[in-house]
Amino acid sequence: MQFGVFSVGDITRDPTTGRIPTEHERLQAMVAIAKKAEEVGLDVFASGQHHNPPFVTSAPTTLLAYVAAQTERIVLSTATTLITTTDPVRIAEDYATLQHLSGGRVDLMMGRGNTGPVYPWFGQDIRNGVPLAIENYALLHRLWREDSVSWEGRFRTPLQSFTSTPRPLDGVPPFVWHGSIRTPEIAEQAAYYGDGFFHNNIFWPIHHTRQMVRLYRQRFEHYGHGRADQAIVGLGGQVFMHRSSQEAVKQFRPYFDVAPVYGHGPSLEEFTEMTPLTVGSPQQVIDRYAAMRHEVGDYQRQLFLIDHAGLPLETVLEQIEILGTEVVPVLRREMAIGRPADVPDAPTHGSLVQKAGGPRDVTVYAVDGVTGRRAEAVA
Repeated sequence: MQFGVFSVGDITRDPTTGRIPTEHERLQAMVAIAKKAEEVGLDVFASGQHHNPPFVTSAPTTLLAYVAAQTERIVLSTATTLITTTDPVRIAEDYATLQHLSGGRVDLMMGRGNTGPVYPWFGQDIRNGVPLAIENYALLHRLWREDSVSWEGRFRTPLQSFTSTPRPLDGVPPFVWHGSIRTPEIAEQAAYYGDGFFHNNIFWPIHHTRQMVRLYRQRFEHYGHGRADQAIVGLGGQVFMHRSSQEAVKQFRPYFDVAPVYGHGPSLEEFTEMTPLTVGSPQQVIDRYAAMRHEVGDYQRQLFLIDHAGLPLETVLEQIEILGTEVVPVLRREMAIGRPADVPDAPTHGSLVQKAGGPRDVTVYAVDGVTGRRAEAVA
């Protein structure tokens, strides 16, 4: 099972000091967080995608490529790739390039985003959010698997004999998770393709998570990809830890109260009761997250939001140290107990290449340098 951290890249005033980091400091902090996650043995670092203040994560492939150059093992992912407002041709090209540069250490989490104004900024209408997600991903899926794509849809100009370059590394596209917290159509989409489903349940009670994951598992089996318990599931989460649970609450409360994603709403105590946010000792985090499998079944990826709400970098790195040295090793052991041997691990580039029968060079050489079309299409 994979464990990791994700960042939404928010720029938030530290309520205890009044200091606001610059964009430069925030981006550099995210790099430091990724490197620390690898250092302590975590498996995944993921970045969100936002195009509005107070976030700095508008170019996740640039950030992840920079991180790839400074790391060796950790999987680089997105906490959201905006499939609704990002051209699928651009996604195909950018993430295939990142796949090559990182040696295959990349996957994606498709999402629609939760910021309404983004849609018109990129020429779209939020009322088409679900149709955009479905159509754009159908095109992306083909672009990574077909050398020449002719296509026509509702939301972008048609393609004629188009070849996306570079082709996927070893002939195997990056693995895709479909992220949603409330939309059954996205769970259905993930099941249809046999992709992963990530329920980033940082705002939701466990009974809602259970329902969404159950739907995905049932439909995964319906489409013939395997048994329901073999479906690929990921969960989100949030933690803040201290040796003393009382001290953890005392330290985190000022940050919680002003957090841009949930501040000024329910109390910290109410929120931790209703959602997976766990503020307390490492053992409390272990107990809370070890129990997740009893709600959703054996799953493959657990990511924690750990650097938000104005928390200073030093504190975040301390949290990652605790997570990697005290919490995750125990969770790995707990999650392995009684896990069926035929329930798969989270897909990696290596496992996908093996499943495909080995690496292949899928470079497309024969093209017309003027029109960009393949030679046979021009003839």
